[in-house]
Amino acid sequence: MEIRCALPQDFWELLHCLKMRSKYAVLLVFVVGLVIIEKENNFISRVSDKLKQSPQVLMEANGTEASLAPAENGSLASLRELDAAFSRLRSHLHNVTLQLVGEGDPRPRRHVLLMATTRTGSSFVGEFFNQQGSIFYLFEPLWHIERTVTFEPGGANAVGSALVYRDVLKQLLLCDLYILESFILPAPEGHLTPFMFRRGSSRSLCEEPVCTPSAKKVFEKYHCKNRRCGPLNITLAAEACRLKQHVALKTVRIRQLEFLQPLVEDPRLDVRIIQLVRDPRAVLASRMVAFSGKYETWKKWASEGEAPLREEEVQRLRGNCESIRLSAELGLRRPGWLRGRYMLVRYEDVARAPLQKAEEMYRFAGLPLTPQVEEWISKNTQAPRDGNGVYSTRKNSSEQFEKWRFSIPFKLAQVVQDACAPAMRLFGYKLASSPAALANRSFSLLEEAQPSWVT
Repeated sequence: MEIRCALPQDFWELLHCLKMRSKYAVLLVFVVGLVIIEKENNFISRVSDKLKQSPQVLMEANGTEASLAPAENGSLASLRELDAAFSRLRSHLHNVTLQLVGEGDPRPRRHVLLMATTRTGSSFVGEFFNQQGSIFYLFEPLWHIERTVTFEPGGANAVGSALVYRDVLKQLLLCDLYILESFILPAPEGHLTPFMFRRGSSRSLCEEPVCTPSAKKVFEKYHCKNRRCGPLNITLAAEACRLKQHVALKTVRIRQLEFLQPLVEDPRLDVRIIQLVRDPRAVLASRMVAFSGKYETWKKWASEGEAPLREEEVQRLRGNCESIRLSAELGLRRPGWLRGRYMLVRYEDVARAPLQKAEEMYRFAGLPLTPQVEEWISKNTQAPRDGNGVYSTRKNSSEQFEKWRFSIPFKLAQVVQDACAPAMRLFGYKLASSPAALANRSFSLLEEAQPSWVT
């Protein structure tokens, strides 16, 4: 049987032939469309260009000689019908694309994870993403998990906690905020809770329609800062997350980068991981102020020489530095699953040039830096000297990042340098050899950042 369609002798044969071709063509385009949607968003424009070809080109593409193309009005009308059918299919595929990449915007949906430890400036850096109107930002949602699920440090328990954190992060990045209801205490009722940790630090949770009218006699510890809102409606928050173009989360409770591989490889996500680090000597000095009760031994030993520093305290410090270093080394090795999705940032570089580093982070994440973010950075990096509280995100950043040098005793700095030397060398932090060197501002403790830190 001859496969190639012969030239029709009358209008009905022509129409039948065209219909057969249209069926195969529609099937082919639909299959190609489903495949390409997963990888590229420029499929629709290419199909559109094809559809705008002249009837002569269509005939040539199907194997019929151009000189034999019929000129009857009926065949041209049939081709217009075929073109209209392709246009309807194109519109349907376009709608599917919008559902896959985000409501109302064909740009890819990004998922940014800011990964840090306590007192590294992560709240300040997180605001770079919180201030962008198209980003749904959550501040430390894993706090609820840490408070509810108890894991002892080390061994299998440490792995177990990392897996729980990872799985919760995945659901949150997918806008499944209901996952938190299993960990918020007291448990939400009817998807309502006044106990969402640091709700006021997430603009998306304090905007309409998530900000519902305030309720009398309902105390919300972490209330919105600039307006009164009722208890958090988790359903409204999840809907707001889905309507935003991008999602960003800040966490200080997961440090093992290797456990995040399933998130990066999940086809529903487009994850960008920014690991924020800070000089461990500065981190210790800040923690001794912010978490004073947990560092009484350190303070007494530093000031009085009493209560010898226990080895377990030093080992905990060493373990923290090593987990940070190992994650950074993994990211900088650029394994295939992480290539182009990992960026290492030092807090000191952010403090010295906040707008420049914000631009670099946004460029890495594939997001536009808006004027609102630039304005916030300008206002909050030139704060007066008396406006810098322990938990404040408003800093005179160029003056703040080295203040620790004048508040930490040299013998404490030595303990940190001994415990964290490998991590300090990796991140470009110089060791101080004497009290004079530590307190000398003209002696920089910071090497230049490496371009290879963006992978």
